[in-house]
Amino acid sequence: MDLASIGGIVIALVAILGAMMMEGGSIGQITQLTAAIIVIGGTVGAVSVQFPLNILLASLKGILGVFLHKGHDDEAVLKQIVEFANKARKSGIVSLDSDLAGVRDPFLKQGLMLAVDGTESGEVRKILQLEIDNKSEMEEKVPQVLESAGAFAPTVGIIGAVLGLIQVMQHLDNIDEVGKGIAVAFVATIYGVALANLFCLPAAGKLKIRHKEHVMMQEMMLEGVISILEGLNPRMIETKLKTFISNPSAEAKA
Repeated sequence: MDLASIGGIVIALVAILGAMMMEGGSIGQITQLTAAIIVIGGTVGAVSVQFPLNILLASLKGILGVFLHKGHDDEAVLKQIVEFANKARKSGIVSLDSDLAGVRDPFLKQGLMLAVDGTESGEVRKILQLEIDNKSEMEEKVPQVLESAGAFAPTVGIIGAVLGLIQVMQHLDNIDEVGKGIAVAFVATIYGVALANLFCLPAAGKLKIRHKEHVMMQEMMLEGVISILEGLNPRMIETKLKTFISNPSAEAKA
C-alpha cells in the first residue's frame, strides 16, 4: 500500500473537517447524497465523453495503483543484469537461455530472449524502444483522464449549486428554509473542488512520476541487454546502469 497517498488524503480531510468543526460546524452540514451523485456522476459522464472506453478501463487500474503500488527494486534488477553480463562474458550469450525462466520482468525477458536468439544489437534496440514508446503512449493517457476529471469536477459542482439554488427560489416565502437551502446548494461546489484538488489532480501527478520511473527502469534494462550483446565489461555495465537509478539510498551505496 502507498502510505503517502492514503496518509495525504487522510491529513487533508482531517485538517479541513477539523477546522470546520472548530468553527462550530458539523460533518452533517456537508453530507449530501444528491450533491455527491451530481458531482461524481457528472464528472464521470464528462470524462467518458472525452476518452475512449479502453482508456477509461485502463484508468481504473491506474487509480487503484495510486493506493496499491509495487515498484521495481532498482538494485536487484541492476544486480541481475550484471550477473547475466558476467555469465555471458564467460560462457557466451547463449548460456543465458537457461536463466530466462527465472526473469520476472517481461520487458527484460523479451530483451534477453532476442539477445539469446542472435538478434543484432541494433535490431534489439529498435524493438525494445518501440515497445517502450507504444506502452508509454497508453500509460500517459491515464494521468490525462484524472487531470480532465480534476478540470470537470469543480464546474459540475457549480452546476449542482445552481440546481440547488433553483430549488431554493421556490421557497422564498420561508426565509428559514431559504437559508438552509443555500447552504445545502453550495455543498455540491465543495464536493467538486475537493474531488479535483484532494484526489484527481494529485493522483495524476503521482501517476506521471511513476510512469517516468517505469520508463527509466525499462531504459536501464534496454541498455543492459545491449551492453551484454556488445560484450562490454560487467564492471563498465554496472557503472553505466547506476546512472539510471534515482533512489538516493542506492546512489549512496554506490
